[in-house]
Amino acid sequence: MKTIQRKVAVAVLPALIMLLFAAGCGSDSGDESNAKRSEPQSHTYYIFDTVVTLRVYDDRMTSQHFEEVNEILERIDREMNRQREDSELAEVNAKAGKSAVTVSEETMQVIQAAMVYAHLSEGKFNPAIGPLVDLWGIGNEGASVPKQKLLNEKLELIDFKDVVIDEANRTVRLNRAGMALDLGGIAKGYAADAIADYLKSEGFNSAIIDLGGNIMALGNKPNGSQWNIGIQEPDEQRGQQVGSIKVSNQTVVTSGVYERFFKKDGRLYHHILDTSTGFPVQNGLLSVTLVTNLSIDADALSTTAFAMGAEEGKTFIESLEDAEAIFITENKDVIVTSGLAGRFKLTNKDYRLVE
Repeated sequence: MKTIQRKVAVAVLPALIMLLFAAGCGSDSGDESNAKRSEPQSHTYYIFDTVVTLRVYDDRMTSQHFEEVNEILERIDREMNRQREDSELAEVNAKAGKSAVTVSEETMQVIQAAMVYAHLSEGKFNPAIGPLVDLWGIGNEGASVPKQKLLNEKLELIDFKDVVIDEANRTVRLNRAGMALDLGGIAKGYAADAIADYLKSEGFNSAIIDLGGNIMALGNKPNGSQWNIGIQEPDEQRGQQVGSIKVSNQTVVTSGVYERFFKKDGRLYHHILDTSTGFPVQNGLLSVTLVTNLSIDADALSTTAFAMGAEEGKTFIESLEDAEAIFITENKDVIVTSGLAGRFKLTNKDYRLVE
């Protein structure tokens, strides 16, 4: 697996941009025409505080296959969920400012990918954002607006350049005490890719992998047509769509203000934090949806593009290979990148498609 590439040369991290990954690049080993399909075989899992739904349109899918998917998710959760005291990431964070920690190959790959995007976005995507996330506690009971003094203290601890990776020895070190890595903005994407890779290796070619709204559409529908993926209306009431897009062997991932938030004195505070101010990003956007080949890319890029805002974010996404985006603004404008012209279908009359 490799990360998204720039269409033009990128000055930052020329070596790292060519990295990644071992997982997620498996080839189809089954004959799709011979697969028996009926109603989907489905199963539900839980990882990173997220409900995962897997639907496979193939009668050959067995309970053993679903169990092996569970083992994949459990392994990734055990490696990268910093809320688990026994996870590798929790150990890295616990030893911040003290010592390096040896991690698994998978954890190393995901941290390296996160660092690539941190450099590429000049810190708008930041895997070292853990102290800020903890301070706000958005999505948890008791979330509140922190004092500026505390914000300033935490901002001093989120410099991703203080994350030291030793690839040869497979170790990660956080230079300053109090630092904390948070892979919540990229690990779910990695998990989706890992599941897709496993399914393809087992000869399954028609499936939907849904990690709390991070959608990986494997192959086509059983009838051969493309999957039709709805784009969530970014308000507080889930269930309505702005439009839809047809995809095959692609992932559709959205970052939006409606995912996790709380209100204080009539103001909404959402979970996408501005790494320069410490406050939730305020730039007129309500959501950004990424369409890419790999979910790990879409996961990181959706957060990055949201933080950049519609104009800068669109320009940034247009500069990347195999990446497209849908921006939805507070004014109910829908802005799409050039590669989605004709592919995105607006279905909600309350919104307007802006060229």
